[in-house]
Amino acid sequence: MGDLPPEAEAPFPLTDVDKWVLSQTDEEYKYHDWNELRQIIGENNLSVLKRKPSDLRKYMKWTAETKAEYGSMTQYLLVHRLPKAWGVPPFTPRSSTPFNDPSDYRVLVNDWPYGLTPDISHIVVWSRTSIETDPVTGDMTPRSRQTIEDFVKRFFIDRLDPDGEDRVLWFKNWVALQSVRALEHIHVMVRNASPELLAEWAQELDCHRLP
Repeated sequence: MGDLPPEAEAPFPLTDVDKWVLSQTDEEYKYHDWNELRQIIGENNLSVLKRKPSDLRKYMKWTAETKAEYGSMTQYLLVHRLPKAWGVPPFTPRSSTPFNDPSDYRVLVNDWPYGLTPDISHIVVWSRTSIETDPVTGDMTPRSRQTIEDFVKRFFIDRLDPDGEDRVLWFKNWVALQSVRALEHIHVMVRNASPELLAEWAQELDCHRLP
C-alpha cells in the first residue's frame, strides 16, 4: 500500500472517492476511459473523478511537502507555473471576459492528471480573470459556461478539425472540489492529441513574461 499519512494529517480533505482509491492497488484500479469521462462530465458528476492509487499517494506527499516549503499551493504556482507578468493576487487582467486576451490565461499540461487511459491528455487552463459562479451552488453561471465553451472551441476544438468536437471535453470544478481555490482554472481533456500540438498549446508567450 505504500506510506500513507493518517487522514487527519492529509494535506487536503479526502473525499469518499479518495478514501476508496487509497484502499486499492494500482492493479485493481480502473482507468477512466473516454466514454466514461464523457458521461461524468455530461452529468456534472465531477466528484467521482479519481487518480490512480499510487499517483494519489504521490500527490498527497508532494502537496504536503510543497505546502511546507512554500506555505500554500497558490504560492508554488505563482513561483513556478503561472506567468510572472501576472504578479500576485488580486490580479489585474487586461480583459474582464475570461479567456478573451491571451495574456490573461496560461495553458499547461496537468502535472497531476486524473487516472485516465493513455489516449487522453489532461490540460489545465489558468485564468487571471475571475470566472463567474453561482454563489449558492458554486457551479458556473450560464454566461460563464458559454464564455468557456466559446474559448474551448476556438483554442482546442478548431485545431482538431474535422473531428475536434468528438475529441475535447472540459469542465470547471465546483468551488467545493477545487484544490487551488485562489486561482481560477478549467480542465480540458483531449483525446489522441499529438505531443507537438500539446507543446504548442502549452507554450509560454511573450505576453506571459515580465518586460
